Amino acid sequence: MQLTTEQLKEKINNYKKKLSVTVVAHFYQRDEVFEIGDITGDSLELAQKTKADTADYVVFCGVGFMGQSVKVLSPHKRVVMPKLACCAMATMIDGVGFDNSVKALNEAGILSENILPITYINSNVEVKAKVGQMGGMVCTSSNAKIIITTALKEGKKILFVPDRCLGQNIANQMGLKSSIIGDGSNIAESDIICFNGFCSVHQLFSVDDINFYRKKFPGILIAVHPECDPSVCDASDFVGSTSQLIKFIKKLPEDQKVAVGTEFNLVNRLRPKNTYVLSSTKPECPTMNETTLEDVYNVLKSIDEGEPLNEIKVDDETQKWAKISLDRMLAL
Repeated sequence: MQLTTEQLKEKINNYKKKLSVTVVAHFYQRDEVFEIGDITGDSLELAQKTKADTADYVVFCGVGFMGQSVKVLSPHKRVVMPKLACCAMATMIDGVGFDNSVKALNEAGILSENILPITYINSNVEVKAKVGQMGGMVCTSSNAKIIITTALKEGKKILFVPDRCLGQNIANQMGLKSSIIGDGSNIAESDIICFNGFCSVHQLFSVDDINFYRKKFPGILIAVHPECDPSVCDASDFVGSTSQLIKFIKKLPEDQKVAVGTEFNLVNRLRPKNTYVLSSTKPECPTMNETTLEDVYNVLKSIDEGEPLNEIKVDDETQKWAKISLDRMLAL
């Protein structure tokens, strides 16, 4: 017999009272899953808040690299995911892809000792570990400029993985030269050299969308995430991370219209009036939306039965170097 939404919520809440668990939900989760989260936020925020939490189990509603980050920063915790969903961007580069990127820079005449890698937090734990081994660090969309500014003081070329858009947008903000590996551009003359990865959701937004809204609603503001194409960011009024977008929009006067270029579930929750999704199609992250209430119920049930489903494991060596790359960021 299939349980109703209300029955699932009741059973989930009963397990939360019975077990030493904390349910963690990313902003992009579907509403019914987001609403049962004990801790909510963006990826790094969740890893940091969870580190201070005292529960034995973390039930992480998000995508794989986020669960890995929690495990790396809190190795003593048992981290399980209701659904082992994968971020499409994070799957674009693995350890081999990272090594090949370094090789591409070497072939362009840049010695490995003159490369400082930075990985966006939207990457798997293996990539974070390789970055850590090369003296590099992790960044988020909110602190990327600070991280890159600090990194450039070493006088090295920045290898930025995996999101080309975030890397290019930060380079544009700072007046730096950027290039993308494999697109024929001059790597050797660039300050920031980007892996050719991207977010499929944020690629949906276009300058045409911006022009449409500006024509339809004169005076409307355009606010977008830096995972959007540089042409979109350049044409917008505000560019910021998930948390920065939320703060910016919450401070707007109620009658100020704003079109937002980021994931649908987040935009839909921002405020009831005068907020629009900057797209003619629904920009919903398919992997973030894989997790259902039934998945949450099943994973809690498995914990109660002593056989947790979808537990995140990280080997000691990978754990060590991935944590170093994260700690270098947190130190800044």
